Amino acid sequence: MMSKRFLAQNGRVIPRFLVRRNSNSSTTPAATNHAQSEMPECDHRPGAYDGSSYEKILETRRNHLTPNLLAHFKKPLVIHAGHMQWLFDHEGRRYLDMFGGIVTVSVGHCHPKVNRALSDQIAKLWHTTNIYMHPKIHEYAERLVAKFPGNLKSVCFVNSGSEANDLAMLMARMHTGHQDILSLRNAYHGMSPYTMGLTAHSTWRFPLPGVNNGLVHVMNPDPYQGLWGGSACRDSPVQTSRECQCQEGCQAGDAYYKELEETFKYSLPRGKVAAMFAESIQGVGGTVQFPKGYLKRAAALVRANGGLFVADEVQTGFGRTGEHFWGFEGHDYVPDVVTMAKGIGNGFPLAAVVTTPEIAASLGQALHFNTYGGNPMASAVGIAVLDVIEEEQLQRNALEVGTYFLHELAALQQRFEIVGDVRGKGLMIGVELVGNRELRTPLATPHILEIWEKCKDLGVLFGRGGLHGNVLTLRPPLCLCTGDVDFALETMEAAFKFHMSKSPRSWRKSQTRR
Repeated sequence: MMSKRFLAQNGRVIPRFLVRRNSNSSTTPAATNHAQSEMPECDHRPGAYDGSSYEKILETRRNHLTPNLLAHFKKPLVIHAGHMQWLFDHEGRRYLDMFGGIVTVSVGHCHPKVNRALSDQIAKLWHTTNIYMHPKIHEYAERLVAKFPGNLKSVCFVNSGSEANDLAMLMARMHTGHQDILSLRNAYHGMSPYTMGLTAHSTWRFPLPGVNNGLVHVMNPDPYQGLWGGSACRDSPVQTSRECQCQEGCQAGDAYYKELEETFKYSLPRGKVAAMFAESIQGVGGTVQFPKGYLKRAAALVRANGGLFVADEVQTGFGRTGEHFWGFEGHDYVPDVVTMAKGIGNGFPLAAVVTTPEIAASLGQALHFNTYGGNPMASAVGIAVLDVIEEEQLQRNALEVGTYFLHELAALQQRFEIVGDVRGKGLMIGVELVGNRELRTPLATPHILEIWEKCKDLGVLFGRGGLHGNVLTLRPPLCLCTGDVDFALETMEAAFKFHMSKSPRSWRKSQTRR
């Protein structure tokens, strides 16, 4: 019997999410143009909102939650329900979620299979910690490490990306006996006191003594905003508009690699290093991609000097980049340690560090324990997420829908001067908005916020990233279909036109790079 998650259509069995409904509610294949003007239909109807009043929530937030919890938008949303790629506010309005809970909802809000797995586990056992054995963590460990190449066969479960990167730092220092760790400028690797120093993004750093001990930030190999870059640097369907003089290899990649060599020569004691961390595509930094071959060469250099290379897959893992299950696979190298979180649990607090048995053994030098890591509920959810990615072909969907999205965004770029760059792979996409395309000057914050708010008013929730917050970040649940893409494109176009109609020359005023 066919699963309810699939439909038979034109002699094929296809995932239901690849189909959208037209105006007469019949099922048709997702359109390949964006002529529609209405929000795609959704047959889910959430229950009535029965929580606190909007005013009471604002009061509680103001008086009892820490002030770092800044809400998005002038009038913050109260989200009370979710279904696949959709969110619903307390007044029943529906929004297309193009940010996925900050790249966390991988297979869809409240996916029924994941919901059932959690519900079934809750009815049996919530928690024991690993002082006793329970079956789910062992089942999940086998399933997860089977997704990795080489000898990446040991996993330690934790609860968040910061914890995962924190543990990877400890492993690297214990295993190598070295202390210095490299990361790229513009990188984000967490906000624990340990990982804050690893994060090289000033807006996320507190002025605390000792945060940078043993940590070195190296030049970011950014083909769009960096010193070097051209129109053939990135592994993406869309390239920068910068001229490229490359004949063989990548000249920009060579130049950035030479800068990395200079760091080893001048900044590290005897050139020795414990590790280098790198996201496969920088997330918080604004979907920054690196020149082809850079990470592979960087990993070889780090290993030649006694260190480990750590791939931060917190945002890029679990099929999000489409072509591969892990982002590092697109860079043609195998890391020594991989950290992951966010999409691993589709919103459930779950994260992990995967490494080799030899590196994992370094934790045996003292007692190490995580109370909640790999608990029965988290493990059940993790298994269900892997099942859904495979059964519903979400990695393939990320590639096909994401590539379509990128090409359509590139066409949008040709019509609007404020779109300076479009980049990404799969459903990890960034749209950088600029005040001057030639100088690549970030669009001023008031204009960014106006566009962002307008998109929300029209029913689409985008994220923002980059140092200046001028990159629209597109990280939707992987069940997105091309009909949803069409609606998102129309919304962006309407927001750009609205902005330009109010101040058609406003985006030309900033003529110098900040």
